[in-house]
Amino acid sequence: MTATDDGATLGTDTSNSVIGLRFSERLPSWMGSIRVRLTLLYSILLFGLAAVVVGGIYAGLSQALDSQPISQRDRQSRVFETEAGPIIIQTEREVENELAEFEREVNTAALDKLRNYSFAALGLLFVGSLAVGWFVADMVLRPINRITGVAREIQATDLKRRINLSGPNDELRDLADTFDEMLARLDQAFEGQRRFIHETSHELRNPLAVLRTNLDVVQSDPTATVEDYREVSEVMGRTAERMTALVDDLLLYARQEAPDHREELVDAATVVTETVAEYRASAEAKSIRLLEHATPRSFVKGDPTALRRALANLLTNAIRHTPEAGRIRVASGSEAAWVWVAVEDEGPGIAEGDQDRVWQRFWRGERRRTKLGSGLGLTIVRQIIEAHGGQVQLLSEPGRGSTFVLWLPIAAGSIAPGERPPSTGEIDMSLLDEATLAAAPVE
Repeated sequence: MTATDDGATLGTDTSNSVIGLRFSERLPSWMGSIRVRLTLLYSILLFGLAAVVVGGIYAGLSQALDSQPISQRDRQSRVFETEAGPIIIQTEREVENELAEFEREVNTAALDKLRNYSFAALGLLFVGSLAVGWFVADMVLRPINRITGVAREIQATDLKRRINLSGPNDELRDLADTFDEMLARLDQAFEGQRRFIHETSHELRNPLAVLRTNLDVVQSDPTATVEDYREVSEVMGRTAERMTALVDDLLLYARQEAPDHREELVDAATVVTETVAEYRASAEAKSIRLLEHATPRSFVKGDPTALRRALANLLTNAIRHTPEAGRIRVASGSEAAWVWVAVEDEGPGIAEGDQDRVWQRFWRGERRRTKLGSGLGLTIVRQIIEAHGGQVQLLSEPGRGSTFVLWLPIAAGSIAPGERPPSTGEIDMSLLDEATLAAAPVE
C-alpha cells in the first residue's frame, strides 16, 4: 500500500469518526444511556424477527388459499325432479360462481382476522420485548455499574478499594480483574513514592541540621577564633559534599525509574577495563591495590553508560570501605548463558541478616553511617542490572570483606523467563591471582 492509499484510508476513518460523533451529538438526552440503547436494540431486533416470521406466515397462507380454491372441486347443476320431469334450478356455471364468491368471503375474513391478531401480537411482543430488554440490559450492565461505583469512591490518596467481581469468568470479569490489578499497581507506586519522599526528606534533613548546628554554635560563641571558623567550614564542606552526592544520586535514581537507555552490543571486558582505569587513582590515594582481570569478548546487550555507572558504584563502595594498603579485585567472565562481573573488597563485611537490606534505599550499616555516601549507590546498581534483565548477588562475611556479582544475559544466549544465574560460588575469582595477572596479555 502506498503512502497515498494510507492517507486516503486515514482520511476516510477520520471522516467516519466525525460523522459518528455528530450523529451521537444529535441524539436526545434520554438516548445517552447504554441501557436504553441496548433495550431499544434488543426490542427492535426481536420485533423485526417476529414481523418477518408473521409476514411470512401471512404470505404463505394467502398463497396456499389462492392455489387451492374450494371452487375447483367437482360441480354439478342443481336439478329438482318432478312428475313432469327434471327442473334445473341452477346451472353448473351459477353454482361455480356462488362457490367462488363464498370462498372469497371466507378467505378474506380469515386473512383479516389473521392480520388483526398478528398486529396485536406484534404490539404486545414489542412492549414485552422492551420490558425484557430493559431487564436483560440491567443484568448485563450491573457489573459495569459496580466498576463505575468503585471508581467514583476511589480517592487520589486512597487506592485500597477493589471491585472483587464474582460470577462467570467472562469479559466483564476480565475487565474488573484488570481494573483491580491496575489499582494494585497504582497503590504500590503511590506508596513507594510516599515512602521515597519521606526517606529523602529524612536524608536531606540530617545534613541540613548539621549545617545549622555548626553555624549556630560558632555564631553564638563570642570567643570563637579563626581556627574555630576553619574547623566549622571544613565540617560544612564535608556536609555539603555529602548533600551534593545525595542529590546527584537522587537525580540518577529518578532517571533510572523511567529508563530510556539505548541498547547496543557491549563487551563486559571493555566496561571493566575502562571503569577500573577511572578509579585507579582513587585507590592509589589510599594505597589500595586495584587488581583486574576481564575475560574478553563477553558480550551483552545494554547501555554501556548505565553499566559503567553500576560498576562505578560498586568500586566507589569498595574503595570507601577497604582499609588503607588493602586490596580490591575486579573480574569478569561468562558462565552458561550469563556474563558476570564481580567486585571483591577487604572491607568490614556485611552480616547475613543485613545482606538483603543493602539494596534498599538509604540503608547504611552502623559502621557506614559515619562514611560519606547517599545510601542509594547499591539501589541504583540493582535498578540498572534488573533493567537489563540481570540479577545482583552478594557474598559476604563480617571481617572477611564482600563480593558483589552482577549477572547479565549473554547477548548470543537465550534466557528463558524465570531462569536464574548460577550461584555466586561458581565464578572463578582465582583469575585474579598475582601469577595470572602477571601472565595476562596486555592489549
